[in-house]
Amino acid sequence: MASASFQGTKINPTRLHRSQLPFFMFLIPFATLMILPILFIFNHAFKPRSELFAYPPRFFVRNPTFDNFNELSRLVSASGVPFSRYLVNSLLVTIIGVTLAIFITAFSAYALSKLKFRGKKLLFEINTLALMFVPIAVQIPRYLIIARSGLIDTYAAHILPMIVMPVAMFLIKQFIDQTPNEIIESAKIDGASEMQIFFKIVLPVIAPAIATVGILAFQIIWNDVSTSVLYINDESKRTLAFYMQSLTSIQGNNVAGQGMAAAASLIMFVPNLVLFVFLQGKVMNTMAHSGIK
Repeated sequence: MASASFQGTKINPTRLHRSQLPFFMFLIPFATLMILPILFIFNHAFKPRSELFAYPPRFFVRNPTFDNFNELSRLVSASGVPFSRYLVNSLLVTIIGVTLAIFITAFSAYALSKLKFRGKKLLFEINTLALMFVPIAVQIPRYLIIARSGLIDTYAAHILPMIVMPVAMFLIKQFIDQTPNEIIESAKIDGASEMQIFFKIVLPVIAPAIATVGILAFQIIWNDVSTSVLYINDESKRTLAFYMQSLTSIQGNNVAGQGMAAAASLIMFVPNLVLFVFLQGKVMNTMAHSGIK
């Protein structure tokens, strides 16, 4: 009904309509600005050495080359450290971390939204308060907790600090709040358990928010370097993000290092872009519902 009414007013027509031209004139400049950093990452990674330090600086590459990737590959081969080990570590902690982050935040949001228990309001206020803390502000207490829990040099040190996401819990709770209580009460009368209600009724409703949380968690865990620096001493348990940074920093003081840094940045960026492209529809739904809310 809402979609039909929008189309009736030409706000969202099925085909391009001249009434939309003002929207395009307004949005295209902003979209161009948003895509420029992505274009720069791709162009910078393929620039030859002469263009990396050209003056005035060039945004687009004129003579693309794979030299930066070849140099990075040569350094990886000469380092004596298996590249696959870091890649497997990153995939392992990212997959487990994203899965745990989604389920823990979704279950917590469901409990705070639909269940009745003592301290519920206080817990939600604590989560809201946690939104104000930047990661650097909790670095020391987090390290003390990890160290005293005996998690130093374990994969759990990569995962556990990352799965606590107050923003994600807040976002999913906003979605679950939109689920009518009457539907849940009807399901309980029919004998459905809380888990059945969650997976069969609530989960389809919050699918867009789940996709958004998945992207956020993936970006945080995949690109995380600080955990390998602070909590991991065993080289075989460090991740790809740390490996790429350490490789490029070794050569960071010369020209070749700048090219490898650009290539490494592109390699780390591509998985984020691919994930977002596949889930962008769900993310847009999340933003739309959040705005309506």
